[in-house]
Amino acid sequence: MKKIYFLLLAFWFLNSLNAQIINFPDAIFKAKLLESDYSNTIAKDINGNSIKIDINNNNEIEVTEALSVYFLSIESSSIDDLTGILNFSNLYHLYCPGNKLTFLDLKGLKNLIYLFCDDNQLTTLDVSNVNTIQNLFCRNNQLTSLNITNLNMLTHFYCGNNKLASIDFNTSTNLQYLGCENNQITTLNINPFLNLKILDCGNNQLTSLNLTGLNFLQTLNCSFNQLPSLNLIGLNNLTDINCSNNILTELNVLGQNQLESLDCSKNSISNLDLVGLSQLSGLFCSQNTLSSLNISGLNGLSIIECNNNKLTSLDVKENLYLRELDCSNNLLTSLDLNSLSQLWFLILFQNKITTIDLTGLFDLEIISFFENNIATIDFSSSPKLTDIDGGKNPIEAIDLSQLPNLEVLWLGFTSINTLDLSNSNKLKGINVSSCPNLESINLKNGSREDLEYLETELQDYYKADCSNFSNCPKLKYICGDEEELESISQKITSYNYENCIVGGYCSFDEGGANYTIQGNNRMDSNKNGCDASDLPASHIKFTISDGTETGTVITNESGNYSIKVKEGTYTVTPILENADYFTISPTSVNVNFPTDASPFIQEFCLTPSASHKDLEITLIPMEVARPGFDSKYKLVYKNKGNVAQSGTVNLAFDDAVLDVVVSNPIVSSQNTNSLSWNFSDLKPFETREITFTLNVNSPMETPAVNSGTVLHYTATVNSVDSDEYPIDNMFVLNHTVVGSLDPNDKTCLEGDVITSGLIGEYVHYLIRFENTGNYAVQNIVVKDMIDLTKFDISTLVPTDASHSYITKISEGNKVEFIFENVNLPFDDANNDGYIAFKIKTKPTLVVGDSFDNEANIYFDYNFPVLTNKATSKFGTSLGTQDFEFSNYFKVYPNPASEVLNILETKEIEVQSIAVYDILGQLVIALPNIKDSSKIDVSNLRTGNYFLKIKSDKGSSSIKFIKN
Repeated sequence: MKKIYFLLLAFWFLNSLNAQIINFPDAIFKAKLLESDYSNTIAKDINGNSIKIDINNNNEIEVTEALSVYFLSIESSSIDDLTGILNFSNLYHLYCPGNKLTFLDLKGLKNLIYLFCDDNQLTTLDVSNVNTIQNLFCRNNQLTSLNITNLNMLTHFYCGNNKLASIDFNTSTNLQYLGCENNQITTLNINPFLNLKILDCGNNQLTSLNLTGLNFLQTLNCSFNQLPSLNLIGLNNLTDINCSNNILTELNVLGQNQLESLDCSKNSISNLDLVGLSQLSGLFCSQNTLSSLNISGLNGLSIIECNNNKLTSLDVKENLYLRELDCSNNLLTSLDLNSLSQLWFLILFQNKITTIDLTGLFDLEIISFFENNIATIDFSSSPKLTDIDGGKNPIEAIDLSQLPNLEVLWLGFTSINTLDLSNSNKLKGINVSSCPNLESINLKNGSREDLEYLETELQDYYKADCSNFSNCPKLKYICGDEEELESISQKITSYNYENCIVGGYCSFDEGGANYTIQGNNRMDSNKNGCDASDLPASHIKFTISDGTETGTVITNESGNYSIKVKEGTYTVTPILENADYFTISPTSVNVNFPTDASPFIQEFCLTPSASHKDLEITLIPMEVARPGFDSKYKLVYKNKGNVAQSGTVNLAFDDAVLDVVVSNPIVSSQNTNSLSWNFSDLKPFETREITFTLNVNSPMETPAVNSGTVLHYTATVNSVDSDEYPIDNMFVLNHTVVGSLDPNDKTCLEGDVITSGLIGEYVHYLIRFENTGNYAVQNIVVKDMIDLTKFDISTLVPTDASHSYITKISEGNKVEFIFENVNLPFDDANNDGYIAFKIKTKPTLVVGDSFDNEANIYFDYNFPVLTNKATSKFGTSLGTQDFEFSNYFKVYPNPASEVLNILETKEIEVQSIAVYDILGQLVIALPNIKDSSKIDVSNLRTGNYFLKIKSDKGSSSIKFIKN
C-alpha cells in the first residue's frame, strides 16, 4: 500500500511540474517567445536546429518547454524586461541587443556561454558566478560598474561605450580580447592576462598603462587618454598600434617587426625611428613636432599621414606602393612623386612647394595643394582626378580640358584669367572666389553645378567670403548650361557685378556633348549610288530625337553636317522641303553612345523622283536705303528641283527714282524700269547670286525721295519649262527709305502690309548685324524666338547669309543662327553681316491679322543687342486680286456635321480648296480643283476649322464649326 501511494505522489508531482506556466511581466518578451517556430531562428535546440517553444500551442510557455531552448535570439524587439529568463536554465547563447532593458539578472543561468546585450539602456548587469561565460558583449549601455569576478572561462569581453570608472578583473587569465573603450576608466590592471591578443582602451582617462608580460598582444588601441609614456618593449607580436591623442613626447617602436599600422598622431613626438619596420603599411604621425621623417626601407607603405609637423623634406621615392599621402601643413619646398604610380590621394596644402610634377600619377583622383607657391601645374597625366583644391597659389593659367571626371574644384585666391570647364560634365561644385584677374568662366558642360557647394567648408580654411566667384572685379562673362543660367545670374546679382554677362554662347554645342554624328549629303543624279562625284545636297534639315526631346539642325552649303550629342540613344531623320522630289536613303538612322564609336559617320543619299522643275528667287537689301545714297542689293536664286535648269532673272524697279550704278555679274539686258540676267545649267540645290547697286534720288531731285518713301521691286526667275511651285518664282520687295542708320535690325522683306495671298505661304526676313566695337568679333549668334501662333516653325529655311553659319532649332521655338570663328572686323567697310530666312505663316490667319518678330544678337561675350520689332499685317492695300470671301461664296450649313456645301455666288475660277484645324495643320486638301460644291467633313473631330480657297482672284478663307 505504501508503495502504491508513493508512485501516485510521484506521478502527481511530475504532472504539476509539466503544467507549470512561466510568468512574463513583459508582454512583448512573451510574444517574441511565442513567435518562435521551425521557420525562424528565435530559438534553437542543443543541436542548433530551429524549434517552436510553445510546442502544445496553448499560447503559454511552460518550464519544460523553456528547458528545451539552448539558443535564444530576441534582438531589436522593444523589450523592457526579461523577467522569466532564469527558467531557461539550459541556455548556452542569449542574444538580446537593441532592446530597452535597464537591468539584467542572469546569475542563475549556470550553462550560459555567450551573452550579447549591446545597445540597450542597462544600468545593472549581474552575471556573477556564471563561470561558464566565454563571450560577454555589453557595449553601448549606461553601466557605471560591472562585477565579472569568478568568470574563469571568459575569453572575449567588450564593454565599450558605457560609464565605467573601473572594472573588477578578478577573473581567469584566459582573457584574449578586451574592449573597454569610451568609458571613464582611470586605472587598468591587465597584467594577469598573459594571453591577451587585442586591447582597446581608447577614449578613457588613463594616465599610465602597464603592458609588461603581454607578449601575445597583437592589437593595441590606447588613443584619447592622457598617457605621457608608453613602454612597448617585448611586445614583438604587435601588428596594430594606435596611441594617438595622448601627451607622448617619445615613442620607441624598434623591434616591432610585425607592425603593419602605427598611429601616433596628435602627440608631442619630436623623433620617430622606424628602422626595420618592413611590414608597415599604414603610418599616421600627424600633428607632432617632427622635423624629419626617414621612411626608407619601408617599401610596403600604402598610407602616410604626416601633416602638421615641421618637416622640411620628405623622400618617398622608395615607397612604390603608396596609395595615400597627406603631408600638408609642413615646411616642404619640393616633393618628388614620379615613382608613385599607384597614388590616388594627395594632400600637400600649406607648404612652400614651388613646383609639382604629376607625371605618371595616372590613378590620382584627389589632390589638394592650396597655399603653396605653385605657378603652373600639368594635370594631363591624371585623367581620373575628381577633386582639385589649388587655391592661394600664384597660378595664372590652368588647363582642365583632360579631366572628364572632375567633380569639385576650388581655385580661389589665384591669378587665373580664364577658366574653361566645358569638358567637365560631372562637375558638382566650383569656387573661384577672390581671383582679381579672372575675366571669364565656361561652365557649359551639361552638368548642374551646386553654386553653394563648398562655401561653409572653405570658410574653415579662410575667415573670408568664400562663395563661388565673389570678389572677382574683372569678371565679364560666365557661360553655363541653359538650365543653370538663372541661378548663376542670381549669384552675380548678389555680388553686385554690373558688367558681368551670363549666357550660353561660350560654345555652340550642348554642354557635356562629347559624341558626334556627322556626314555629307549628296544627290545621286546618275542613279548609280552617291559618291564623291555627285552634287552636294545643301541646307538639308535634320531632326534629332532622344525619345523625349527633339531638336533641329540645318546643314551648310557644302552639304556637310555635324551634330554634337550627349550619351544616349538618338534618331536622326532628314527632312526635305519638297519630300516628293526625292527619295532619301536611309530615311533615318539610330545611334547609341557610347556603344557606337564617335564620330558616327552617316552619309545620306538623295535620288530624284521623276522630273521636278522648281526655281526660287529672293531679293535681299544689303544696306538700308537712304535719300541721295547708294543702296546695295542681292538677288539670290536657287534650283529647288531635281534637274538642271537655264533661264532668266528679271528685276523691275522704278527707274525714275533709282539709277543703276553697278552689277555683278553684268546685266544681260537693261531697259527702262527693268534689268535682266541670263543663266544656264543651274544644278539641283545650287544657289547663285547677283549683286547690284542703285542710287536713290535725294529730296532735291525730281521726283524727290524722302524718309518713309517705299521703293517697290519685283524680282522673277523663269525658265523655258513650267514651274511646279510658281509662287516663289516672283519676289516683291517693299523697301522703306530711312533717314538714319540702325546697324542691327530686322526687316520683313514683303513690307509692313502684305497681300493676303501669302497667308499660309512663305514670308522672308532679313536680320542685319554690325560690329560697332573696336576689336574683331570672333563669334556671333542671332537668336530668334518664333511666335508659334503665327508661324509654322517646321517650314523655316535659311536663304542667305554674309558668313558661314549653322542653324539650330530647339525648345520648340528657339532658332539660333551661329556664326562661329568669323572674326568680323570692326572697320566700317567690313564690319557688317546678315542672315536671311523664310518661314510660312499659319494658314489660319486672316486679313487684318498682324505678326511681329524680333531677335537678339550676341557678339562674343557681350550683352545681347535686341533688334527692332518687325511688324507686318495682312491686308489688301497693295492692289492684289484677293477678295472678300462672302462676296463670292456661301458656305452652309455652319455648323456642319457631315457635308459642308460651297455655293459660288459670283463668277470665279477656283484653283484649290484646303481645310485647316486651329493649330494650322492641314486636314483636308483638294489641289488643282476647278469646281467643288461640297466637302465631306464627317471624319473631322468636333471643333473649329478654317476653309481656304485659292482662285484666280487670290486667296480667302472663312471659319466654320464641325459638330
